Amino acid sequence: TPQAWLLEVTKDGDDLYPEIKRRCAAITEKHDDMVRLEIMKRFGYYVTESSEHSSEYMPYFIKDKYPELIDRFNIPLDEYPRRCENQIARWEKQRDELTRNPNLTHTRSNEYASRIMEAMEINEPYKFGGNVLNTGLITNLPQDACVEVACFADASGVTPAFVGALPEQCAAMNRTNINVQLLTILAAVTLKKDYIYQAAMMDPHCQSELSIDDIVAMCDDLIEAHRGWLPEYH
Repeated sequence: TPQAWLLEVTKDGDDLYPEIKRRCAAITEKHDDMVRLEIMKRFGYYVTESSEHSSEYMPYFIKDKYPELIDRFNIPLDEYPRRCENQIARWEKQRDELTRNPNLTHTRSNEYASRIMEAMEINEPYKFGGNVLNTGLITNLPQDACVEVACFADASGVTPAFVGALPEQCAAMNRTNINVQLLTILAAVTLKKDYIYQAAMMDPHCQSELSIDDIVAMCDDLIEAHRGWLPEYH
């Protein structure tokens, strides 16, 4: 879930959050981060993911009875499909460029993988944001959840950093989606339909828009639409 929080923003030991919030409150024109700034205003902390993506994981912004919120918070509902189309077109272009270039060269990207492997091989520590099992790293989130925290790679492997407790309102927001994820995992492992229904019932968006019967019917429609692609659920 794209709900990682910036718990601190400092410069030379000074807390920059008050100034950031003051400047954000003064913005009057529409922009691409309106959902994120609204969440920071209401929850106190800035969330890392884009406004379009963040709005999908919360019950406040994309609502059938309040269509005006889409315009008010400048939510580009078609952003992800457009991105997918652009990515597919770019991949096709890259395929041709890579397979037909006899003088192909390689420049190291900013992705973590090669640097993690390098750190483990030469024992030169490398710090990165990693997704790991929450073995008590964030104390007020479930231990069987996956969390993104600072990690250190060296010859001993990857060591995640202890975070402690998130501000309770932030942890509460995270838990609404972790509930869905854990039930979805159970559905995949056990192949039981009930877990699919329950995962959807716990989804903040579904809860805010649909009845239980509507949620079950929606799940059945999706399962039927993907028949042949999914294993048989019972």
